[in-house]
Amino acid sequence: MSDTSESLMKKRFRGYMPVVVDVETAGFNAKTDALLEIAAVLLDFDSDGTLKPVDSVHYNVEPFEGANIEQAAIDFNGIDPSSPLRGAVPESEALREMFKPIRKAQKAAGCQRSVLVGHNSNFDHSFVMAAAERANLKRNPFHPFVSFDTTSLAALTLGQTVLIKACQAAGIEFDGKQAHSALYDTERTAELFCWMVNRWKDLGGWPLDSND
Repeated sequence: MSDTSESLMKKRFRGYMPVVVDVETAGFNAKTDALLEIAAVLLDFDSDGTLKPVDSVHYNVEPFEGANIEQAAIDFNGIDPSSPLRGAVPESEALREMFKPIRKAQKAAGCQRSVLVGHNSNFDHSFVMAAAERANLKRNPFHPFVSFDTTSLAALTLGQTVLIKACQAAGIEFDGKQAHSALYDTERTAELFCWMVNRWKDLGGWPLDSND
């Protein structure tokens, strides 16, 4: 990360570094239902001040001991939690390994905290925080309650709230057959978030004035 991108990231998001995350789960309750898949996309500014996705991590996750698995959720996302072909790892390992590059990028950006960006971010944030708590991970880079919700941002900027429709409105290709894969959804959400941030800049919405 260059000195320019460091200062841009730190200034643009008030010392926070946005990280795009998506989870696939076995239900809606972060405390009781299994986390099955997680992906994160790191972002950075290029020399022109354009925000872009730069790296990604992805893990299939073993249900934690005693986790509830709702059949309706499995039918929806098509994940077989017991399949050995998934190559799933314990959620403690998945989060520990995912947090490492995030903390490294956060330090390089000169930011004091990372902020989870998600489509319906409260859902993803709740599962990440619950899993980190179960694993007793002390070095969680994410802010404990702040998140950036691309659903709300897309409603404001594009008049759309559904991920595929928001992407289409922004001219971002979206293959519906690959939807509900954590990595695919995270990559599209990252493109959408970057598009909205960059569009706001192009329209003159950022910097706010000559002193920023």
